[in-house]
Amino acid sequence: MSLPKFIVGMIFALAIVVGWSYFEGASLGTIVVRAVLCAVIIQLGYFLLVFAMIARSRPLPADRAREADRGVKVAEGEKLTARRGSVR
Repeated sequence: MSLPKFIVGMIFALAIVVGWSYFEGASLGTIVVRAVLCAVIIQLGYFLLVFAMIARSRPLPADRAREADRGVKVAEGEKLTARRGSVR
């Protein structure tokens, strides 16, 4: 999940908690405490999810990673330029 989607989802979840607390007749202090607890639980869950995704990913050998970054094979001694096409 991307960060902007997470933030929007968190805002909606907090709005629901605040609205539920307000319509239940809770005091302002109780509403704030519930909202803070909800935000902490959501942040903790997001952190654990990202941590689990990183822990499950397999590391690539350095050579394969370099080749994947380059994407092209270059002959030894050949210079790379930003130009595309033939040079006249």
